[in-house]
Parts: sequence; C-alpha cells; structure tokens
Amino acid sequence: MATKKSSTKTKHAFTGSYVALVTPFKNGKVDVDAFQKLVEWHIASGTHGLVPCGTTGETPTLSDSEHKSLIVACIEAAAGRVPVIAGAGSNATEKSVDLGRFAEKAGADGILVVTPYYNKPTQEGMYQHYKAVNDKQGLPVILYNVPGRTGVEISVDTVVRLAALKRIAGIKDASVDLTRPLQIRQALGDGFIQLSGEDGTVAAYLAQGGHGCISVTANVAPKLCADLHNAWQKKDWKAFEKIRDQLLPLHKTLFAETNPSPAKYCLTRMGKIAPDLRLPMIPVGKATEKLLDAAMSAAGIKLKK
Repeated sequence: MATKKSSTKTKHAFTGSYVALVTPFKNGKVDVDAFQKLVEWHIASGTHGLVPCGTTGETPTLSDSEHKSLIVACIEAAAGRVPVIAGAGSNATEKSVDLGRFAEKAGADGILVVTPYYNKPTQEGMYQHYKAVNDKQGLPVILYNVPGRTGVEISVDTVVRLAALKRIAGIKDASVDLTRPLQIRQALGDGFIQLSGEDGTVAAYLAQGGHGCISVTANVAPKLCADLHNAWQKKDWKAFEKIRDQLLPLHKTLFAETNPSPAKYCLTRMGKIAPDLRLPMIPVGKATEKLLDAAMSAAGIKLKK
C-alpha cells in the first residue's frame, strides 16, 4: 500500500458527482472483480469521485477485513484518476480512527465519517468523536450528517466549531433542512466543502451553497448525475433543468424500499452485478421492481434482457 504524506484541509477535487458505491456480493462473498468493474464504469461515465464503504455499501454487514479490502480495491482501480473518499464511519471512535489510518496508508484522498449511530452522543460527544479522528490520522475528514439513519443530527454550530480543526474539510448532509448549507456557507465561506447526501434535493442544495453530491442515484445513472453537476458548473441552466427533471423518478424510486436494495436491483437489471444482498437487507418486492423499471426507462437506461 502506498503511503501519502499527511494532509491538511484541502478542496482537492471534492466537488461534483461522487458515487456512494454499492458492494457487490456473489455466493456470500464480496465480489471484488465486479466492484472494480463498477469503478471503471464510473470513471468512464464521468463520475467525479468515489466513496467506497458507506451505508450504501452495506458496511454494517462487512467484516473489518472486507471493509479494508474494498478500500484498497477502489483505490487500486481508480489509480489516481479520480479522488477516493473512503468510508471510515463507526459509532466506536477508535474504530473510525483505525479505518482512517488504514485509508491514509492505502492512498485514499479523504475519509467520510458518519455521526455515531445508536449510542446518540450529545453535540459535545460528537465534537470529541470528530476531534479524535482529526487528531489521530492524517486525511481530510468529511463529516456525515444523516439523522434518518443515525438518530442524531450534528448542529450547524458544531459543524462550525469542528471546521476550525486542521483536517475537518467538509460535510455530507442528508438532512431535509435546506437552510443548513446556506447557514454553513455564511459562517465558513466557500472553502468548506458541502456535499448533498439527498439526491432528490440536490438541485436546491447546490443553489443554497453546495459543491456536489455523494449520490445513491449515481450508482445507476452515473453519466446523467455527472452531467447534472457539469451543467451547474458551466451555468448551462437549460441542460441542468432537463437532467434534473429526468432524474427525479429515479431519485424517488431508489428509496421506495431501504437503500441499497433498489439500487442493486437496478444494477442487476443492467447486468453489472449479481442480485445478492446480505441480511437483514432483502431484495425489493415485485411492485417496486415495476416502479424501478419505469424510472430507469424514463432516464434512458438500457436494461439487459
């Protein structure tokens, strides 16, 4: 594994369409070959960056060795062509630190660290959690606020406080409060990276001061998602509005059942991966399959017969 010099806060290229990669399984094991083929497909499709081992990657079901092997596989397949923000989230602070150190040694460009779930820390507890990750490893840290999954929300005040630390570089925000990116921008300026974690509101998030999205939908429609952000950067509002509207059915139906089951169904229909999930995740129902087929058709996605 390549060792990088310790990083401080940096924009790097943490903007645009980042994909929260699914983890393909086959016969109960991680399918590394299929995973690396997905990485190649994303890069060829224009995806701006890769996020292995997030919630969409079914990390609660991965062993530590599987988690780390996927980080390495992603970095190897990307080969420096696009940035890799490795998932390093845990509700145990020392585990997040360990994953951050591993990602740094493996050659990742940053780490994504979710708010500690289930144990529901206070704002001070969250601050101390992130401060430990900041202090004990050398990569830029992207905070991850997803109260619907974790049961806690990191306040804007705590985000601002954390941004004073050396390696806290940005946030992925999957809350429904679209005043948050504007509040954070006003407090911290444009240098603090803000990435949406909610595909359906990404257009509004960008308008409120966001820089990009860590996307579930990009698993299924990588080129369209990349083109959306490219159009935003170019101020091509006609193209932006067309793609925004084209993607909406996918944004909605990819969450008709718990993520990542719908995304994996779509990728299976596209011939990209096997349909396998790990319990407690299960395949989507027949009614959802029909909705997903229609959404993919609306987005112009070709399916395998």
